[in-house]
Amino acid sequence: MPGTSLRVLLANLENEIPDAIALRHKLHAIPELGYLEFETSRMISEALPVPREALDPTGLLVRVGPAGVPAIGVRAELDGLPVAELTGAPFAATNGHMHACGHDVHLAALVALVRAAHRTPAALPAPLLAIFQPSEERHPSGALELTRGPRLRGVVRAVVAAHLHPDVGWGSVGAEPGAVNAAADAAVIMVEGVAGHGAYPHRTRDPVLALAHIVVALHSIVGRRIDPIHGAAITVGMMSAGATENMIPDRAEARATLRALDVEDQRTLREAVRAAVDGVAAAFGCAAAVTFTKSEPPLVNDEGLAAAVRDLAPQAGCQVAPPWRSCGGDDFAHYREVAPSLMVFVGLDGAAGFAPVPLHHPRFLAPDEAVAMVARAQALAYVAAAG
Repeated sequence: MPGTSLRVLLANLENEIPDAIALRHKLHAIPELGYLEFETSRMISEALPVPREALDPTGLLVRVGPAGVPAIGVRAELDGLPVAELTGAPFAATNGHMHACGHDVHLAALVALVRAAHRTPAALPAPLLAIFQPSEERHPSGALELTRGPRLRGVVRAVVAAHLHPDVGWGSVGAEPGAVNAAADAAVIMVEGVAGHGAYPHRTRDPVLALAHIVVALHSIVGRRIDPIHGAAITVGMMSAGATENMIPDRAEARATLRALDVEDQRTLREAVRAAVDGVAAAFGCAAAVTFTKSEPPLVNDEGLAAAVRDLAPQAGCQVAPPWRSCGGDDFAHYREVAPSLMVFVGLDGAAGFAPVPLHHPRFLAPDEAVAMVARAQALAYVAAAG
C-alpha cells in the first residue's frame, strides 16, 4: 500500500536529515555552472551509499531496487547561477556564482531520499532512480540532452521532482495538473545601423534609437496579442550598445525572455517578436535579426500523478496549496517526452528566517528546514507515482 511505503520511507528520512543539511551547506558554498558541476558531482557521489552511473560530463543516475523493472525517476539539478551571492550566510559562495534557485536543497534532499530508500529496499513500492541532472539553468538543457537519448526510455514509468518556491506557503505543496510553468524562449535581438558622430545624427542610422523603440514595442505584445486570461510575459533583461556618449554605434543588441503557459501562445509570441523587431528597425532605416537561442516547452503536470500526490499529501504531513501556476520555466518539462511527469512545488512563504525574495535573487536563501520539506515532497511524489 502507498501509505505504508510512505511511512517507512519518511521514518528512514528523519535519520538522514542532519547529514543532508551538512551536505547542503557544502554544496551551497561551491555553486558551479551548467556542465561544469564537477566538484558538485563529486560531493554527491561521495555521499551516496549505492553504485552510480555517470552521465557525461557531470550527471549521475543512481538506482535503488531491482534491475529490469521500470523505476520511478526523481530529478534534482546540479547547477548554480551566474549571480554574486549577497545572503551573508556563513556558508555563502565566494566564486561569483550562486545557488539562487534552491538546487543545493533539492540535491541534498535527493541524497537523503536515496539513503533512506537504501535502508529498507524491500519496502519500496517500485525501484527508485535518482537523476542528478546537469545544466538546468543553461543552454543546452541537461534534461533535453538526457531525454533525447536512450538512457531513460523504457527505464522509467514516471519522473517526478520537487522545487522550492517563495510564492507557495510554508508547510504546503503545490501539485496542480496541467501547465504549471511556462514555455520559455531566449531571444537575441541584433540591430544593424550606420555609425557616426553624435553631433551629426542625420548622417547615421541610429541602432540605439531603433532598439529603444523595439523594446517598447515588445512590451506591448502580450497585452494585445495574447488572451488576457492566459499566462504570458515578455521581458527584455539586457541591452548593449556603443562605447562612448558622442558616438552613434553601428549596432545594438538586446536579450529577452518570452514566457507562455500555452504552446500556441508561445508560437504567437515568437512570430510577433520577429515582426515587431523587423518592422520597427526598418522604420528607423536599420536592419535587425532575432535569434532564439533557447526554447523550452511548458511544464505540464500529469493529471493522474497530481491527483495521487494531493490524495497522499496529508500522510506526508503536507498541506495542499491552493491552485497555483507560474510563468517561471524549467527544463523538467522535457521529461514528459519519456514518461508521465510531475513537478511538486514546496512552499517557502512564511518560513522562519526566510527573506521574502524571488528565485534567482542574490539574497535568496532557503532555511535549513527546507531540506527536510523537499525530501518529504520527493518521497511523497515518488510513492504517489509508484501507485
